[in-house]
Amino acid sequence: MTRNAIEEKVKAFLIDDLEIDEDKIYPDARLKEDMGIDSLDYVDIVVIVEKNFGFKIKPQEMVPIKTLSQFYDYIESKLS
Repeated sequence: MTRNAIEEKVKAFLIDDLEIDEDKIYPDARLKEDMGIDSLDYVDIVVIVEKNFGFKIKPQEMVPIKTLSQFYDYIESKLS
């Protein structure tokens, strides 16, 4: 899967499932501070990523991920 495809899938579930405004979705956006993602949203993200990308997120692997770009990198690394 290409980086662009990953970004499009993530953007779609952020808008559709987590109801984040599209203007808050950009590579350097901070997940908590800029996008407003909270602990309950992280639970949803785990389920959505497993459904869309076919792998499970380990909670400790999400700790260092602060920006959307880092989240894309994480997904890309798991798929390669």
